[in-house]
Amino acid sequence: MRSLLAATLAAATAFAAHAEPDPSNWDAVTEEARGQTVYWNAWGGSDTINSFIAWIGNRVNEEYGVTLEHVKLSDTADAVSRVLAEKTAGKDEGGAIDMIWINGENFAAMKEQDLLFGPWVEAMPSWANVDVAGKPAVISDFTVPTDGLEAPWGMAQVVFYYDTARLETPPTTMEALAAYAAANPGRFTYPQPPNFLGSTFLKQALIEFVPDASVLQAPVDEADYEAATAAFWTYLDGLTPTLWRSGRAYPQNESRQIQLMADGEIDLAISFNPNEASNAIANGQLQNSVRTFVMDAGSIGNASFVAIPYNANAKAGAMVVANFMMSPDAQAMMQDPEVWGLGTVLDLAKLSGEDRARFDALELGIATLPPAELGATLPEPHPSWMVKLEEDWTERYGVAQ
Repeated sequence: MRSLLAATLAAATAFAAHAEPDPSNWDAVTEEARGQTVYWNAWGGSDTINSFIAWIGNRVNEEYGVTLEHVKLSDTADAVSRVLAEKTAGKDEGGAIDMIWINGENFAAMKEQDLLFGPWVEAMPSWANVDVAGKPAVISDFTVPTDGLEAPWGMAQVVFYYDTARLETPPTTMEALAAYAAANPGRFTYPQPPNFLGSTFLKQALIEFVPDASVLQAPVDEADYEAATAAFWTYLDGLTPTLWRSGRAYPQNESRQIQLMADGEIDLAISFNPNEASNAIANGQLQNSVRTFVMDAGSIGNASFVAIPYNANAKAGAMVVANFMMSPDAQAMMQDPEVWGLGTVLDLAKLSGEDRARFDALELGIATLPPAELGATLPEPHPSWMVKLEEDWTERYGVAQ
């Protein structure tokens, strides 16, 4: 009898030791998180963003005793593959990745393969201020419901920027962009897919050329794919030879693209941050003559998220970091054009007067368009379109770097 009781107690103790943190009991989460190290796998191609992530790390360490390690990625798919490999090997606890900056096809893949912890997001304290009604992208990631499996922390929209010293009137349609590139060979480029920004350029162009944009909101149908993309590929076939280095090489990331602009090698570029140009000017990376514009037909917008792998070693610590990232303090810092300039996920009407005043005091950067001039926000296509476009682009135009 005693041995049975002892075994029962041991089993209960083991279960408690491995019980998942419950975000509805936030005090317990913060207590468990203290002393943990969170390995955040996040894109590392921007000095500006890397500095903001370092600031987050300093704050969560000071306030919660959590150590944040930024594992810099060039491709988020690498982190997805790591978690999948661990699951295949049966490593269901103590995984190497605690949190991933994610969205789009990578989130869809992890959700489909049960690689994510949760749901956890909507039980966190900071979720109460998130603008679900006004910013539906915070709960729908490239048409895929988030279901509380990833936490939104920034809103983005596609813009282009150009140097007014070299280009008086920028092209505001894809056809006009191609005409400019043809008349000025080598003066435009975009990052090489599957770099996220490069793939975004492909989607932005596809939306302008697809006969019926509604098909992009559903998974790719092979039967209709050729008809949906024919005009788009014809467009790229004409554009590619006119690009920087005749389309035989591409910048590998956003930072390299900014450098090309700063060096005077290109006249215009794409960004997924309306404040990108202002931020780069403030940091001395771009000249004061650079300004921002958008396409007449509108531009793609989405949210950035963080997710926790199902086998993360520091789930409580990751929750604490994510909750802080959605706080008014972190969101106001992030939206400051001199820090990063990414849009907030919060509903400012829900904030206290003091917190709201921090946002109201933020000034637009010298090259930033007012919100009213950003034009229509176009929905992201279903993730399967991005995967297919990247595969076909690589087959058609891919270059070895």
